[in-house]
Amino acid sequence: MERLRSIEELKALQARLQTDRDPSIPTIVISAGTCGQASGANDLIRVTKRELLNKGLTDRIRLRITGCHGFCEAEPSVLIEPRGTFYPRVGVQEMAQIVEAVAQDQVLKDLLFVDPATGKAVERQGDISFFKAQVRTILARNEKVDPIRVYNYIENGGYSALVRALETGDSKWVVEEVKASGLRGRGGAGFPTGLKWEFLAAQRNGRGKFLVCNADEGDPGAYMDRSVLEGNPHSIIEGMLIGGYATGANEGVVYVRNEYPLAIKHLMIALRQCHELGLLGQDILGTGFSFDIRLVRGAGAFVCGEETALIRSIEGKMGEPRQRPPFPVQKGIEGKPTAINNVESWANIPVIITEGAREFAKVGTKGNTGTKIFSLVGKVRNTGLVEVPMGITIEKVVTDIGGGPSGKAKIKAVQTGGPSGGCIPAERFDLPIDYDSLTEAGSIMGSGGMIVMDENTCMVDVAKYFMNFLKDESCGKCYTCRKGIQRMHEILEDVSNGKGTLDQLDVLEELAVVVQDTTMCGLGQTASNPVLSTLRYFRREYFEHVEKHRCPAGVCKELVTYSINENCTGCAACVRVCPEKAIAGEKKKRHVIDTSECIKCGACKTVCKFDAIDVA
Repeated sequence: MERLRSIEELKALQARLQTDRDPSIPTIVISAGTCGQASGANDLIRVTKRELLNKGLTDRIRLRITGCHGFCEAEPSVLIEPRGTFYPRVGVQEMAQIVEAVAQDQVLKDLLFVDPATGKAVERQGDISFFKAQVRTILARNEKVDPIRVYNYIENGGYSALVRALETGDSKWVVEEVKASGLRGRGGAGFPTGLKWEFLAAQRNGRGKFLVCNADEGDPGAYMDRSVLEGNPHSIIEGMLIGGYATGANEGVVYVRNEYPLAIKHLMIALRQCHELGLLGQDILGTGFSFDIRLVRGAGAFVCGEETALIRSIEGKMGEPRQRPPFPVQKGIEGKPTAINNVESWANIPVIITEGAREFAKVGTKGNTGTKIFSLVGKVRNTGLVEVPMGITIEKVVTDIGGGPSGKAKIKAVQTGGPSGGCIPAERFDLPIDYDSLTEAGSIMGSGGMIVMDENTCMVDVAKYFMNFLKDESCGKCYTCRKGIQRMHEILEDVSNGKGTLDQLDVLEELAVVVQDTTMCGLGQTASNPVLSTLRYFRREYFEHVEKHRCPAGVCKELVTYSINENCTGCAACVRVCPEKAIAGEKKKRHVIDTSECIKCGACKTVCKFDAIDVA
C-alpha cells in the first residue's frame, strides 16, 4: 500500500478508483456483522465464493462483505445491487440459487421478504416497511463499504471530508460548522458537540490534547456503536482526524469494550491501513498536520460510560468518576485537555463537513438535528437497528418500523436510555424522541437502547432487574449510590415477593429522589429513572403486588399460580416439558397441575398451543 504524500495524491487515487468502478455490474452484498455471522453469514460467503469460482462468474458478478445493515431479525440477509433486491433469512442451499439468479438477471420471488401486514412479497429493500420509514445517514454507508478495505471506503467518498477541512486551512471554520449543524452528543446527555470542541480548541497548555471515541456501550440490549464500528471503522477515524485538526489535538484514543472482538479486529485493520497510507501519524498528506490514534480495550464496566471514569480507565487505573471541575476539556488523560464523544457522534462529523451544516440541520427538529440510531429490541416484530430523524414519535418507531407487537399481547411500554432510562407507557407513544421530551417524560436518550415491552411484562420486575444491574455496576464511591441503589433493589424484591408494604413504596420513591439529587456522576443521578418512571406511570401495578398480592403480568413467581383451563385437549405437551413432573392427566382429557410441586417456570405455558394455561 503506497503512502499518500499530498492531498492531490489522495484525490487522484479516489478518482482512479471511481473510474474503475462499473455500477452496472451486479453485486451480491452479504451482511456479516456480529448478528449476521451468528446467524450463518460466513456459510453464505463461502458458498457464494465457491459458486462464483466454479461457474466462472467472478468477472460478471461482484461480492461485497459488509457490516450490519440493521434488519437483525432478517439475518442472514443478502442484498443485490443495483436492483436493490433483498432476501431475508437466507439458507446455504438458497444462496447457490441466488447466485444463479443474479447471473441470469432474475429474482427468486419465493425467497423475497413477505410483508406481514399485506401478505405480499416485497422485492426492493427500500420498499420494506422496516427500511422505508427510516432516514439512513450512517447505517446506509455500512452497505456500501467492506470494513477491512480502505480503498473501498475511499472509492465511496471516504476521507473527502478530511480533505475539505484541511484545504480550508482554517480550523475555526470546522468548529463553527459543527456548531452550526446542531449536532449533540449521541452517547447520553446530548451536550453540543461543537461547543465541546470550541472549549478544547481554546485550551493552551503546550503539552498536547486528546480526543477519545467512547465505544464502551454498556447498556443491555444496545449495540449501535458496535455495529457502526464493525461496519465502517474508517468513518470514525475520519471523524477523529477532522476533530484533531479542528481542536489542535494530536492524540486520539478509541476506547472499546473487549467483548467486541469483531469491532476490535476491523478497527485494528483500519488503523494499520491508515498508517500505511499516511492518513495517520506525522505530516498527514503533506499538510504539516499530525494526529495518531491508538486502541484501548475496556473491561466492560458500566460506570466507564462516565467521562472521568473512562479517563481513569484509559490511564490504567480503576474506573471511577472524580469531582468536576476541572472538566476533561481542561484536565483529562495524563492531565492534558481531553474531549470525548461516542462512536455515532464521530461518524456524523464527515457527513456534516461533506454536506454542510445547513443541510445536516434540515433533518430532525430545532435543537435536535440529524438522525439517531436506536437498537429496537424486545416484544416487537422487527428487531434491529433503526436510524430515524430526531423528533420522530415513539409510535412511528414501534409500529411503522418495528411492525407492532411480536405476539398476541398488546405493547405496554418502551424503555429508553438503557439501565438508567425510564419506562414510557403506550398512551404516551405520541411523544417526540428528543433529549428534552424524554427527560420530561422521566427517561433519557442514553446511547439509544429501546426495549419494547408487552402486557406480559411486569413493571415491578423491570425496575428490579435494572436496580440489580446498577447495584452491581456502581463503583461505590458515593455512599448514596452504593447503598441507595442496593436498598431500592431490596424493597423491589420485597414487593415482587409479596412482602412489600405501602409504607415501603413511599420510602422507595423518597429514596429514589435522594439518590438522584445527591450522587456525583451520571450513573447515580439517572439510576432512579427506572423506579421513578414505573411508579409514575404504573403505580397501580405496584398496588396490585402490595395490596392484593397479585402480579397482573404473571411474572413474579411468589404471587402467581399456574392452572389448566377447559381449553386443554390432553395433548400432553405440557407433561413432556415439565421439569418437576407436576402435571398429570389422561390422554385427550383435561390435565391438572399439582401446585405443591409446580416451580412456576412457565415451560407449560410456552409450549401450549391451545391457550389452556392460566396464570393468576
